[in-house]
Amino acid sequence: VRKTPKKEAEATAMHFLEKVKIPDQANKYPGQLSGGQQQRVAIARSLCMKPKIMLFDEPTSALDPEMIKEVLDTMIELAEDGMTMLCVTHEMGFARQVANRVIFMDAGQIIEQNEPEAFFNTPQSDRTKLFLSQILGH
Repeated sequence: VRKTPKKEAEATAMHFLEKVKIPDQANKYPGQLSGGQQQRVAIARSLCMKPKIMLFDEPTSALDPEMIKEVLDTMIELAEDGMTMLCVTHEMGFARQVANRVIFMDAGQIIEQNEPEAFFNTPQSDRTKLFLSQILGH
């Protein structure tokens, strides 16, 4: 990748596999990994490119409920390390905890955007209120 010498590329890959807490999976094929491990390998591969921003589109949607936490924990650690992330998610607890801005969209339109505390505690639009009541039981 990017004409990086093999040894350097391998060291970088191991560094990021350690960061996502699965260095012991380095020599496995995707079919030998759980869904959560596959997601974390994908995150590690992306980090090897040294991105300024990471985009996530429903990173937990295809995972078993027991695997969701390990992926979200990895993303929380990235946020704590200062990684800028744009994440499409239905994981409202995660969004509330990690986001510095929440944008709620419906039918391709931005309905509401705010800081997490305001978005979750005092939503402005009726559509946002309905969504939150259905998702969070407000």
